[in-house]
Amino acid sequence: MVSPGRVCFTIFGIDIMWYGVLIGLGFVLATIISYKRAPRLGIVPDHFIDVMIWLIPAAIVGARAYYVIFNWDMYAGDPASIFNTRNGGLAIHGGILLGILAVYIVSKVKKEDFLSMADLCAPVLALGQAIGRWGNFFNEEAHGGETDLPWAQIIDGKGYHPTFLYESIWCFLLFLFLIWFSNHRRSFRGQIICLYFMLYSFERFFVESLRTDSLMIGSLRQAQVISVVLFSAGLILYFVFKKTRPVITQENDTPSGSDDTDETKPE
Repeated sequence: MVSPGRVCFTIFGIDIMWYGVLIGLGFVLATIISYKRAPRLGIVPDHFIDVMIWLIPAAIVGARAYYVIFNWDMYAGDPASIFNTRNGGLAIHGGILLGILAVYIVSKVKKEDFLSMADLCAPVLALGQAIGRWGNFFNEEAHGGETDLPWAQIIDGKGYHPTFLYESIWCFLLFLFLIWFSNHRRSFRGQIICLYFMLYSFERFFVESLRTDSLMIGSLRQAQVISVVLFSAGLILYFVFKKTRPVITQENDTPSGSDDTDETKPE
């Protein structure tokens, strides 16, 4: 695999990067899919749109801030470059953390159940990652060490582990699994977001070991440390929510402010 370049197209003399196009596509698909699925999880669709209005900038700011903090030496001499994300430089864990805060605040304001909203967002978060990771391919970044595997990413004539591809495939399969599980097996609020934390962190821990550009915490790869923390938190919260959150029924899974239970029953 050889990247055709960072630029997707040019308009009025301005280069539009694949990185931004793919992130935008991920947000658009996430919004459409979750808007349609919102009633199934007992959420007013328009309230989800309110969440996305705040979630999108929060996720981008969080992802950029996280990356800059762990690469401060790159930006200390040129602070203005902090705001230039056209060539990459977003860390998903930062986006997740600040994004969760945005979802929590807006859910409380709109009087929606936070865990139900988080369950709604979890599958499309994985989908967005599956799409967005291809930005690393076009930027020729976030790859692994050298390899001669047939699916290697070729950069300057050398083959490298396409770690973006490994994560993209895993996240797309995770998206499909969480959608299926949410539709057919979900039994308590918070279950889907906990499964996301555990299953994504499991993959990220191992794929991160292949990368050559990991952000570091001392001698440790920070993504692996965060993956262990999130996996553990997801596992603990899974059993806590299972015992403390109400079992989902057709009656208590009806969207807030809606009297039409027939159209909003989960299948």
